[in-house]
Amino acid sequence: MKTQLAQAQLRALKMQLHPHFLFNTLHSISCLVRDDPAKANSMIARLGDFLRLTLEHSDDQLVTLQDEMEFVRCYLEIEQVRFGDRLAVQYEIEKTTMSAQVPHLILQPVVENAIQHAIAPSTEPVGITIIARPLDGMLRLEVRDTGPGMRTVTGSHIGHRVGLNNIRARLDRLYGAQCTFEIASGPAEGVAVIMQFPLQAVCNAVVDLV
Repeated sequence: MKTQLAQAQLRALKMQLHPHFLFNTLHSISCLVRDDPAKANSMIARLGDFLRLTLEHSDDQLVTLQDEMEFVRCYLEIEQVRFGDRLAVQYEIEKTTMSAQVPHLILQPVVENAIQHAIAPSTEPVGITIIARPLDGMLRLEVRDTGPGMRTVTGSHIGHRVGLNNIRARLDRLYGAQCTFEIASGPAEGVAVIMQFPLQAVCNAVVDLV
């Protein structure tokens, strides 16, 4: 039953993700076709990679962090074409974590949330940092942004957003009391989303960082 619930939540998350993302991407491509064909071609290529990865893992509940990071990189490279210098991305991924098993689509909704609420409304450059490190038998994943932070969020509290609530529920279904999920103010500014769950590797491969 827990597995079926987790799979249902993953399917709901995919339905929520792709139409919204595809609409924005195709709109951006149509705007760039005449004004900047090189950027349009770059977005089309990365969109193709994004869709390929989606199909490859369409039925997977768990993937390696390496696969998840490739998926997130495709997404962020498309968004970097959209936002240009307004979006800066950093990766702090320890090599030993790349073979770890993680829930599929565990990072992308967090990154999308940062883009929607930190980058899109800002006229100033905003950074997103994705961090992965082992900690006492756990895998610690963090997504930090340097946006305006939670103090500017209107309406429902940031922690109540559908995508983030979905992640919290999926982690609970998969790992129960062995996981934690936290949304907090960043060390200086912005928002930090931090999650921890058991570190389980599927192989001993070590992958160089990008």
